[in-house]
Formats: sequence, structure tokens, C-alpha cells
Amino acid sequence: MKLPGDVSGRDLVKVLIRHWTKRLAILLIVLAASRLLAGDLEENYSPLGRLIFTNFASAPFPHPLRAQGHPYHDQFFSAAGHYQDSHVALFVPKGFRPGSEIDFVVHFHGWGNNVSNALAKYQLPEQFAASRRNAILIVPQGPLDASDSFGGKLEDADGFKRFMAETLEILSQNGIVAKQPIRRIILSGHSGGYEVISAILARGGLSGQVREVWLFDALYAKTERFALWFDHHAGRFIDLYTEHGGTKDESEALMVALKGNNVPFFSADETNSLPSDLRNNHLVFLFSELPHDEVLQQRKTFRRFLETSSLEPIAQ
Repeated sequence: MKLPGDVSGRDLVKVLIRHWTKRLAILLIVLAASRLLAGDLEENYSPLGRLIFTNFASAPFPHPLRAQGHPYHDQFFSAAGHYQDSHVALFVPKGFRPGSEIDFVVHFHGWGNNVSNALAKYQLPEQFAASRRNAILIVPQGPLDASDSFGGKLEDADGFKRFMAETLEILSQNGIVAKQPIRRIILSGHSGGYEVISAILARGGLSGQVREVWLFDALYAKTERFALWFDHHAGRFIDLYTEHGGTKDESEALMVALKGNNVPFFSADETNSLPSDLRNNHLVFLFSELPHDEVLQQRKTFRRFLETSSLEPIAQ
């Protein structure tokens, strides 16, 4: 905010009050719209299961590193408009039965997106319910409609551990679980979601419970963190990449490195892979000719990964 050089003390106070009142009004409008949309989403998905859309203290944002906003090329994403939303979506499919331990799939959206749009556009609850896996889907709000991969508090040391502890608390308050311990966690990310996943693997505090990692056209960088995880853990790693999504070179370089070190992996065009190929391989690389923004939903690939995962099916 730029002020004239001859503004008096009293005038300065008035200008500041008007400035911050305007910013607060914008924030309140955004939050009110989010609550309205949340209510609509919860009702829309009720035939498939229960959607809880709520604020988390341990959500990615707000975070000190985005307190002044974030510049990207010729754009600027303000803190008030893009880094104050602490909503998290929790989807519990119909038929879910909590056992002695609980399984989770945590999905991270990419750039220029938000939780509500990610749920609807990529048909995440629909695919999750159709897979009939006895697990709970979590979709945290990352940078709101911003060109930014930063994962906020989930990139802090033990940030993911605190996030999952709060998840169990909220699910318990809603009568869904009784604070059972976590058994499996699957981390799924589209596009810019890779960064927060890599940080969770490196220092999130629950790497032992992470059993699978799925990257939907998302292997842009931090490859050494992913390699360290799948080198030390037996869980499945899936890298789906496209021709023009910006991940092809990194994916092919990783496969060359694995081959040079005699590390076995499965690689194929997405349409040529069988369920058994996905189910029985530790490292899976799938090439898709689909556009970057269609790889999750166009062929119901999110559902396919769920159905071939280590997650147990919902009992009939």
C-alpha cells in the first residue's frame, strides 16, 4: 500500500483502517463462499458416503513463509487471498467399517486449484466410492488457486504427524472412528502436489506408515526423496507421466538410473497395463497420452490405483 508523503497522523490512521477493513471484507467473502460451497458438496456426495469439510489447526495454511504472499513470474498471490484457507475435506465411503486400525488416502491438488474444485473436477469421491476400499480419503487445501507447490505446515518437521493426529480427533468427534491407530497411508498427488509429498516422506514423522506413493504427472523434482523412500520401504511407487506435462524427462531419467543399478521396475503405456502389473510391482512407470489435467479422471485412473492397492475392500 503506497501512501502520499504529506498524510497526517490522523489521516494515516483512517487510510490504514480503510485498507485493512477492505482486506478483511474480501477475506470474509471468500470464507463465506467456501462455507456455502462446502455445504453443497456435503449434500451432493451424501449418496456415496459422508463428506466432512472443516478447518484444521494443522492444515497447510496459514504458514509464516507465506505471510507476505508469494510472487511467481509476473503474478503475485496475496496471503489474504491465497494462504488463509485451512479447510480439509474428509470423505468416508458408504460401507466403511473401522477396524482395530485405520487406512487413509491423502490426495494433494496442484497449481491453480482448490479442494472443492479438485473433488468435483477429478471425481475423487465418485472414484473412491466406486473402488469400494475400506479407507478414508483426505484432501487438504494447499495454496488456494495459486501457482505454488509449497505445502505449508505439512512441510514442517512432524507436520504431517500432527495433521494426521488432528484427523483422527475430528473423525472421533464425528463418531466415525474411536481414535484407532493408523495402519496404512497412501500419498497421492497431482501436478504440483509432488513437493508436499516429498517433504512428508523426508520429515513428516509417519514415513513408516506410508505404504504407497502415487504421482499423477507430478515428478518434477525432489526425485532423490522419492528414491530414498522406495529404496527403504517395500510399498508401491507409481509415477504416471505425460508427453507435455513437464514430467517426462525426470521420469525417464529415473528409469535410466534404476536400470543402471539393476533395480527392477515395470514400465508401459497406461492403456497396456493390466491390474496384475499394477498390483504385483514395487515400482511402476506409466506413460499416458492424455492431457495433464485429465490423467486422474478421464480413464478413472485414481479408482484403478485404489482397486490394485494394498487397501482392503469394504466387506459385502
